[in-house]
This record gives sequence, C-alpha cells and structure tokens, in this order.
Amino acid sequence: MSAQPDGPYGPLIPMPELTPDGLRAAVARIAPSRVPALTQHLFEATTNAQQTQSLAPLRAFVHSWAVFVAIERHPERAARLHELERLVDAAEQDPADAMAEIRRIRDDAEAEAGL
Repeated sequence: MSAQPDGPYGPLIPMPELTPDGLRAAVARIAPSRVPALTQHLFEATTNAQQTQSLAPLRAFVHSWAVFVAIERHPERAARLHELERLVDAAEQDPADAMAEIRRIRDDAEAEAGL
C-alpha cells in the first residue's frame, strides 16, 4: 500500500496497490462484508478474461474495486455518496444535482487511485 493516512480526518487506510491481493486486503479492512462480492467479481473477471483472451475484464475489475476503495477509505466521502445514491433511488426530486455530485466523487476517486 502506498502513502500513509494524512491525520485524524484523512483516509482510514493508505491507497493499496491496484492488484487483486492489494484490493482484497483493503476491502477486508474497510468493508469486510464486501469481500465475497469482490471474490465473486474476480472469479467472473478471470473466467471472462480466459474465455475472451482479453485483459479487459481484469482491468474492469481493478478499476471498479480501486474506485470503491478510494471512496470507502474516506468515511465522510462514502457517507455522502451513499446519501446521494439514496436520493437518486428515491426519485422524490430532480436527480440532476445529486448525479453531478456522484460523478464528481467518482472522478475524484479515480484520480486518487491513479486511474
């Protein structure tokens, strides 16, 4: 894992290496209930990569879980994202502002993960 936490309001863990093992270890620390989903996604990505003879499914796996970790390692950012997702799902108001903020959170997470 790279970089150390940056103070009491920084990330819970450093951003891990973008490998299946690095991402699995990070998810196990910040969202242990999601490890089975990660494991299933990795199995499916590996199977698809073998069947298609393409690394694209594995790249998609890394991208998806790197963004997840980059978001979830910051509790306030993760909570805000989940709140925005609930607002969009509830469909009680125009979702445009919430969707724009979700996109910004995801873009920031991608940049943080180096994607």
